Amino acid sequence: MLWEESGPTIPTEEDAYQVPVKVVELPGRGMGVIAARNIPQGGLVLREKPLFVVPNKVSMSPGAVLLSTLATLTPTQRASFYNLSYVNFPVGIPQGTDRYNEELALAIFQTNAVSAGTRGVGIFPRMARLNHGCSGAFNVVYTWRDDEGVLVVHALKPVKEGEELLTTYTDTKRSRHVRRQFTLEHYGFECQCTVCSLPKDLSALSDQRLNAMSDLYARFASWGHGGATGAEAVSAAISIWRLGEEEGYWSERGQLAADVTHVAAAHSDISAAREWATVARRWYGYELGADSGQAQEMARLAAQPQVHDAWGTRHHEDVGGPEPWMYAS
Repeated sequence: MLWEESGPTIPTEEDAYQVPVKVVELPGRGMGVIAARNIPQGGLVLREKPLFVVPNKVSMSPGAVLLSTLATLTPTQRASFYNLSYVNFPVGIPQGTDRYNEELALAIFQTNAVSAGTRGVGIFPRMARLNHGCSGAFNVVYTWRDDEGVLVVHALKPVKEGEELLTTYTDTKRSRHVRRQFTLEHYGFECQCTVCSLPKDLSALSDQRLNAMSDLYARFASWGHGGATGAEAVSAAISIWRLGEEEGYWSERGQLAADVTHVAAAHSDISAAREWATVARRWYGYELGADSGQAQEMARLAAQPQVHDAWGTRHHEDVGGPEPWMYAS
């Protein structure tokens, strides 16, 4: 069985958004979403239920599952699916055949599907209109709320009226040629975002920052198996933050600060745990929403760091809090 949930028929694509936007044809890029007014950092952009969700395990062929599901939708809902772009469609299949119909549905699904948590993988036609940007180029982020059964999109950065809303399709803390290879293989385009379009010398500097951030994340993670002290892990996190500021890469800061909160709590550094939880709550509020479970949990820990599950599980150490400039970034 497929889990399926859909709301009332939506007259236009723009009506599904929580802020005024325009869904327009962009020369050489297909459809895109443009802000019709200024959007503040952390503003809720979109709240969307899935058109349908396919479980992670199915008993039929994927194409057959999709056709069976699409048959249960209204004509308007099916049109919103078939209007989505797709790549990697096999050549030479006669149009109108069962195989053609299955491969078409599968190509659209594979190009546009997004994780729907424990429920499986879903199609979100409005969110699918958001184009891709790398590192410092993307300005909105999406997340699935399993308890509510909805996908939400928030403004990671302030967005000006007339600016395109861009999300990211992959982890872009990688070199330009790696990012472009990924988007070409999986989405049929070579990324031309503002970061990928930098001159060669500036692109090389960007690549250095992004690769350094990846290395520092690995350094930070080594704390988990004793490869770094608490202070060394915090130092790595601050360096990640600093490089992200230089690069314009603001994503994942809520999770990073929450992870540092864990380190501080494990070492019983109450002051650092409180400060990092406060920073984590702020950035979770931007990325996931102030009403998200993650932001609320960080608010709880900022008030009472000792209730953290990791409290006191490592030797006592003063690991250090955020640097002053981080509160303004």
